[in-house]
Amino acid sequence: MAVCPGIHAMRDATRGGLATVLNEFALSSEVGIRLYEQALPVREEVQGVCELLGLDPLYLANEGKLVAVVPHHQAEKVLAAMKNHPAGKDAVIVGEVIDSPSGVVLMETIFGTDRIVDMLVGDQLPRIC
Repeated sequence: MAVCPGIHAMRDATRGGLATVLNEFALSSEVGIRLYEQALPVREEVQGVCELLGLDPLYLANEGKLVAVVPHHQAEKVLAAMKNHPAGKDAVIVGEVIDSPSGVVLMETIFGTDRIVDMLVGDQLPRIC
């Protein structure tokens, strides 16, 4: 917080995963959000299980993960500060806020195309806690 007192939003990605958090941000702030698939830090074993079970890792609960929206000009400074903390050593920038389409999360795929990342309807997995 000391590095960037102007943080726009922060949330834990436990419920609904990254996709849900970003859709809530986009809708409530009336902005668009662009994700970059190549920047998403999905561990190989998680990707493998998701492929086997037909799950999208963007919607999986990410307990202990912080999603923060910061001013563009301070993003690298915030990232460096996060990486200096043991809990943030794997922090990355996964996207950016865009003007339009408002209220929509888009993901630039590894193929260079865009896909809409919708809000999850229902539960992808049953709750166990």
